[in-house]
Amino acid sequence: MTGLLLEKESNGVAWLSLNRPEKHNAFDDQLIASLIETLDELNQDNTIKVLVLSAKGKHFSAGADLGWMQSMASKSESENQQDAQQLAMLLHKLDTFSKPTIAMVHGAAFGGALGLICCCDIAIGTPDSRFCLSEVKLGLLPATIGPYVIRTIGQRQSRRYFLTAELIDADTAHNLEILHHISYQPRELVNSIIAQLNQHGPNALQASKALCLQCHNHPIDDTLIEYTSQAIAAARVSQEGQEGLAAFFAKRPANWRNDV
Repeated sequence: MTGLLLEKESNGVAWLSLNRPEKHNAFDDQLIASLIETLDELNQDNTIKVLVLSAKGKHFSAGADLGWMQSMASKSESENQQDAQQLAMLLHKLDTFSKPTIAMVHGAAFGGALGLICCCDIAIGTPDSRFCLSEVKLGLLPATIGPYVIRTIGQRQSRRYFLTAELIDADTAHNLEILHHISYQPRELVNSIIAQLNQHGPNALQASKALCLQCHNHPIDDTLIEYTSQAIAAARVSQEGQEGLAAFFAKRPANWRNDV
């Protein structure tokens, strides 16, 4: 895995860290390919219940690797489109990753890194976290990450920050809903959230995440109503749903709980 460090814990948590500290964890084509491959493997691993995306070194990620950007500038538009589609694929795979995802952010998270954070279900930052949609400074635009950032902070705020490329501090990122929490002890907070997630039905977590994506991308019509009706009906009669209801009424822990 080029530029990545993967640690799997016995409780089903996978810690996936960007590991190019000498480059401030900047993206290049090899890191993107490694992330895609690793996400595919983890998504198929039934022992994994939660994915935490973090980074080694001083910063979460400085965005695109300048050497990589310079090499792409000399290539054709078609080659650049193929290259951009790899980043788009990475973002889509992270956004639709079937299990809960948590971004643990520190230092700078610029450009494409902000896209990764917006694709995670939960984002934890530190007081020193700072963000920037810096593409226009280089005569470029935040195109591939755009749908995920706009979904997160809204079109009105996106029109400001896409155009100004101004620095976003941790408090502002929290107000914009880029971050859910700011903590001086992010690892402890992430572990607390993981403990909460591990109390819940793993299939229900996956289905709830899919529900969010489906409802966001679809108007409220007969098709969506049918989807939601089928989703809750299937959950009620599933083995996990039956166990969860039985455990609740018997006032006992459900059989998927790791804390008992």
